[in-house]
Amino acid sequence: MNKLSAIVAISLCLGLASCGPTVEEKARDRMNLVRSLLEKNDTTAALLQIDSIARLYPKATYSVNAAQNLKKEILWEVLQRKETELDSVKAKIARLETHFEKEKTEFDRYTQYIHKRQTFQRSWNRSYIQVRLDERGEIWLLSNYHGEQWLDHTGLRVYDQGDQARTDSIAIGSVDNHRSDFMESKWEKVTYRNGHDNGVLEFIANHPDRRLKAVFLGKRYHYIVLEDYDKIAVKEALELSKAIRDRQRLEAETKQLQAAQTTP
Repeated sequence: MNKLSAIVAISLCLGLASCGPTVEEKARDRMNLVRSLLEKNDTTAALLQIDSIARLYPKATYSVNAAQNLKKEILWEVLQRKETELDSVKAKIARLETHFEKEKTEFDRYTQYIHKRQTFQRSWNRSYIQVRLDERGEIWLLSNYHGEQWLDHTGLRVYDQGDQARTDSIAIGSVDNHRSDFMESKWEKVTYRNGHDNGVLEFIANHPDRRLKAVFLGKRYHYIVLEDYDKIAVKEALELSKAIRDRQRLEAETKQLQAAQTTP
């Protein structure tokens, strides 16, 4: 009797197992999840789910093929969208570049952009805030002082009506704190690279219509009111920097998508 009961139990287990979902049904359920994610515009998650179908259910031939075909369609649509974005960014860069002069000296590794309102010929004899960027989209701030006395300045504060931003301090004697003199004139140039502007560039760009003031911070203080064209130069330089970085990102993404199109 016990032997008979065991046989019956085993038969029931096998019968129940055979009545479970097939691999095609399981794969089809995952495909439904993919479609749900696409309806939510979650393309990244949908692609991950598609890749999991072949890995989890390799014998579900129909669903695996359907998943791969759907993946190609998704990647093609994403590629088309990225290429459209890239064309738009390139057009923006071309427009912004008209406001800049390009320069590459023997000391420069990368081509630099100099705003046409802040060239040496226009600005050699004034105290002002300058912005520079290069072909990689790297951007930095400079504080230029011209006067009859040394300030020995190491930083800069830009402010208006209680709102302000302040650079990091750049020590005198460092490569980014330069000074020179001729006759009675003194020149000091401090360069704030690699984020040492500490948000000053964004502060200026976000308030181009305000009467922003700046104080050169050193042994002596020197105050200026930012010219409108200097504020515009900062704003346009930040826009160009972002556009160049966007172009680099989109070019890399489209290259990856084009490679994925040819991958079996």
